[in-house]
Amino acid sequence: MKNSFKFYAVKSLKIVGITLAVLLLLLFLLPKIFPGKIKEQVELFANEKLEGDLSFGETHLSFFAHFPSLTVTLDDFLLKGSLPFEKDTLVSSKDVAFGINLKTLLFKSKISIDEIYLNDAFVNIKVDTKGNPNYNVYKSAPSNEPEDASETSIKLARIQIKDTRLIYDDQSSKVLVKAKGFNYLGKGDLEKAIFDLYTEAAIESFDFSYDGEQYLKSKKVNASLITKINTSSLAFVFEENDLKINKLPVDFKGKFDFLKDGYRMDFLVQSKNANLNDFFTALPPVYLKWLEQTKIKGKTDLFFQLKGDYNSANNKMPNMHFNMKVRDGFISNQDTPYPAENIFLNFDTKLPSLDPEKLVVKIDSIYFDVEKDYFNGNVIVEGLSKPKIDVRVRSKLDLAKLDKAVGLKDFGIQKLQGLLNTTIVSKGVYDAASKQFPVTKGNLELKNGLIQTDYYPTAIQNINLVSSISSANGTLKDLEVKVSPASFVFEGKPFTVDASFQNFEDIAYNIKAKGELDIEKIYKVFSQKGLDVTGYVKMDVAFQGKQSDATNGNYGNLNNKGTMELREIKTTSDYFPKPLVINEGIFVFNQDQMRFSNFKATYGQSDFLMNGSMSNVINFALSDSEVLKGNFTVSSNYINVDEFMSETPIAATNTTTTEPVATTETGVIVIPKTFDFKLNASGKKLNFDDLAIENLKGNLLINKGRLILQNTNFSLIGTKVSMSADYYAENSSKAVFDYTINATDFDIKRAYNEVKMFREMASAAEYAEGIVSLNYKIAGVLEADMMPNYPSLKGGGDLTVKQVKMKGFKLFNAVSKKTDNEGLKDPDISKVTIQTTIKNNIIKIEPFKFKVAGFRPKIQGESSLDGKLNIKMRLGLPPLGIIGIPIKITGNQDNPIIGVGKKSEDLEETEYEEGTTPVIK
Repeated sequence: MKNSFKFYAVKSLKIVGITLAVLLLLLFLLPKIFPGKIKEQVELFANEKLEGDLSFGETHLSFFAHFPSLTVTLDDFLLKGSLPFEKDTLVSSKDVAFGINLKTLLFKSKISIDEIYLNDAFVNIKVDTKGNPNYNVYKSAPSNEPEDASETSIKLARIQIKDTRLIYDDQSSKVLVKAKGFNYLGKGDLEKAIFDLYTEAAIESFDFSYDGEQYLKSKKVNASLITKINTSSLAFVFEENDLKINKLPVDFKGKFDFLKDGYRMDFLVQSKNANLNDFFTALPPVYLKWLEQTKIKGKTDLFFQLKGDYNSANNKMPNMHFNMKVRDGFISNQDTPYPAENIFLNFDTKLPSLDPEKLVVKIDSIYFDVEKDYFNGNVIVEGLSKPKIDVRVRSKLDLAKLDKAVGLKDFGIQKLQGLLNTTIVSKGVYDAASKQFPVTKGNLELKNGLIQTDYYPTAIQNINLVSSISSANGTLKDLEVKVSPASFVFEGKPFTVDASFQNFEDIAYNIKAKGELDIEKIYKVFSQKGLDVTGYVKMDVAFQGKQSDATNGNYGNLNNKGTMELREIKTTSDYFPKPLVINEGIFVFNQDQMRFSNFKATYGQSDFLMNGSMSNVINFALSDSEVLKGNFTVSSNYINVDEFMSETPIAATNTTTTEPVATTETGVIVIPKTFDFKLNASGKKLNFDDLAIENLKGNLLINKGRLILQNTNFSLIGTKVSMSADYYAENSSKAVFDYTINATDFDIKRAYNEVKMFREMASAAEYAEGIVSLNYKIAGVLEADMMPNYPSLKGGGDLTVKQVKMKGFKLFNAVSKKTDNEGLKDPDISKVTIQTTIKNNIIKIEPFKFKVAGFRPKIQGESSLDGKLNIKMRLGLPPLGIIGIPIKITGNQDNPIIGVGKKSEDLEETEYEEGTTPVIK
């Protein structure tokens, strides 16, 4: 019996050992047998089945990389996206492994990929504004061809991603997701048309932004998901999805269908009966330090739904709904004796079709108390441009106790004090066009206020404010706003304001302001890095009157007076890319006028000294459409016009990281339409597009967005020039102009060397020398960089040649060579007037004659602004030119083609078409 047992035991061990040895041998041999075939089939599959550009380095076949699966590993893997992102990365990785189905490989000699392993990779998913994605790289089989007709197919049962960086940038829905340390495991029977995908995911750092606003930053995410996928219709059903964002548990369910022209979505994200403390752990990192020293209790419910179709072509958008409830909330920072308690919030917002005009925001209730103090509010807002408002707010707060309860030091506020009492009731529609205002009664009072921040060591103190707003009948006519008084002390200097405004259809105002403000220091109290505001204001002003009296010229009914001193004020405007700095100036107010003297200002490299006055100041200050009128004398040592050109943002892509980057292009100079100024201007030096202008004197008018130069004289390239101009910018990228110039006896060589436009429009003058005069009128369109759109140019005039040597002029030199006559090479020309007209990108040259070396050439014809030639010349032979040789010159200015005869084809005209005609450079 013992021998029998021993026999069978030894025999079994031998069988097991031999089996293991065979298996181990197969594990080593199979990768050696098939590597060439597998690499060949993978490359063939990529070419046949992938739209995107795929590249990889070496391939490795092994059972041990992802045991027990047989995997082929591709080193240095790079897959580009589908149109229109064919140049951008979709997936890049140090290596990608594909699991091979061993049964189909051995018995069918066919490669079936059923697993994908991605490690230390970058996944870059992009969707443009029209909804075109970059991930459509897989070619589906034609309807008459089975999907597995080739020797290689993908029928996935496992997807594993480790330590990967992911970007999802959907410009059509304005969603941006960034994830670092992304780990993912998905398993399911992916061969079926409808299957369940079981997913485990963990993200070390997760960012979520919508429409440029960041909602989550650097959050840890853990997820356990079950997703039903229909591969036939590309539909996803998120059935059972438990997520955790930091400590906040979130339930996620929904559906997502790919439609022919968009998406259909129904997403529901909610967290029920969660701890309020866990909610704060999901907020941006700025709150984490505060959270460590703050005790938070209470419960919260969160609800977010996005439901509907997205189709940008048909302007269809899904509906959004968000709700947050907080109950029994408690916040105590560093165990303060004055916690914020009984916190209650019911916040609900709906955005049907993602349309801001349909926005509904309801704060059904917000309440908290700090000891005996309290805040209680209800807010309902419907719509945006003409909002329907229902607001009720009552509060009685000791701000010092609130500061201690919440712990504002972690948010940059070192100290906050003051007694704040507020009562506001407002209900109705705000529509300025219809002169509607909600029925309102509100009062706000702050006593003995103080605020000190991390950004400046001195506090703004002794802040006292009593203000009220009322509209009994819900109209602008009975709207009344009072600020009486408002005062504070900063850096030992007091400032007070008393103001009242009544009847906003015809504003009756009464304003008194006195004190000194160091704007730079005040701004630093609230400052953030990267922003720069400076300036000093000292004022003692009083304004009293009605807007209609200022409009109708009844200045006797006004009582506006006082002075305001400015120093080192820096102001910015949407019209100009650089700030205007007012170095010093004193304003004197008298009724509707504001006078100023010795007003010194700088803009970039430019400097200005202004004297004069402005009128309609009150109207301009009280209205967005009123025009500010002014009459000035302006002088300058140097003006750089190029610095006034607007900058327009344009989209660009960093080809290294494939992430969007911000760039700018220079636009035209935009003149504000709310100015009506008359300037008597003078400037010692002025730079415009590399033109060095000196001793400028002239009159300049600015009215309704137009700039008009009258009787303007200056020196350019050593020549006295007179000109007039009319300029109007339709937008930041297009302007129209009408320009007349008269320049007498200027050096043509200097003009070519120093005037960029002259080089472009008269490139043939590169080697010319001598004196010419110009009397020309031209009109057209300026586009980006203030460059002319050449087909838009129209005009004409005279170019008078006094004494010019056409040295190196290719046209005459080519004619000289063709006629075998050295007398025409580098000719001297004098006392010739050349008349030309410009239209549709063509310069037409009227006939003109001149004498050179006994010859009498007669020239006429045309040339295009991009250098093409169609010139006809009659070369009159000595002695009297009665006998002549007809010559035609075609080709271009760099390579003129000389032929004998009269016939030649007219140059093709290019008519200006707005928005389609390119700028010819």
